[in-house]
Amino acid sequence: MDNPIIMNKYSIERTLGNEIKPYNYDEFVKNFKINIISRSDNDLEFDLVGIDVAVANSLRRVIISEVPSMAIEKVHIYQNTSYILDEILAHRLGLIPLKADPRQFKMKEDENSEPNEHDSLVYEMKIKCTKKDLDALAHKQFISFPVYSKHIKWLPLGNQKDIFTEKDVGIISDDILIAKLRPGQEIELKMFAVKGVPKDHAKFQSVCTAWYRMMPNIKLLDEIKGNDAVLLQSCFPKGVIGLKSVKGVLIAFVEDSRKDNSSRNVFRYKQFDNKILLSKIQDHFIFTIESVGAMDPSLIFLEALNILTRKVNSASESALNQTEI
Repeated sequence: MDNPIIMNKYSIERTLGNEIKPYNYDEFVKNFKINIISRSDNDLEFDLVGIDVAVANSLRRVIISEVPSMAIEKVHIYQNTSYILDEILAHRLGLIPLKADPRQFKMKEDENSEPNEHDSLVYEMKIKCTKKDLDALAHKQFISFPVYSKHIKWLPLGNQKDIFTEKDVGIISDDILIAKLRPGQEIELKMFAVKGVPKDHAKFQSVCTAWYRMMPNIKLLDEIKGNDAVLLQSCFPKGVIGLKSVKGVLIAFVEDSRKDNSSRNVFRYKQFDNKILLSKIQDHFIFTIESVGAMDPSLIFLEALNILTRKVNSASESALNQTEI
């Protein structure tokens, strides 16, 4: 973009240009790009190029608040003699992430209806601490018997056993601490998981978080060499500023602006006044999605796009059908 956001010592200067250009679909298609930078089972980092900040923020908000997932909604507690109150225990269980793919389940139409294989998952936990359990642990006089998420077992409903395995719909991590028991204490309960959206409750979030930042842009307006070059390099995160030797003299150059965290630490030194330009590219966003593990982050991104598309189509249809009062 021709009009970057300039970062000054104590302020930010947003340059809008002489005029705002009208929207052009062909130009948007030409300039719009998605570049995948890194991808793993739970993390996705990609660049969104050629869009407005409103679109990027809308996408972020949809990912955080409207992409559905499965979570424990109801807990039937038959026995709980631990130190944790029933309501606290139920709340902790509701926040445990599940592996179940929400796309394979329907939204529960009536919260009071009986669970079935199409809209629910059922789990149980039966555990009791005895003196024998503590004898197997070191320093037993100082510790309690830990209850982990691995003690939660899946109970198939209907034909779910033919469709899923424990690995498909079980708990994402086995080492989530739920409670601690002393000899004689026990927990027996049954849990019911349903499909929901995060705007109803945070336990339905399919991501740990999703965020974006504008692409940093650094320009050296003058040659910086010698000790000043070394000092300049120390003002930025590792890998942003590089040093090259020319006839035995170290000269600074911009190695990778992407790694900059916009600390503006360089403005502390007067010798760099009017020698460096820090800015942000307004239509280039570095987007990061961290999945909790139930869905691949790329699928979360696609699901968010589908939801956003449906919202835009619904708004467009409403505007077209609106009549004058």
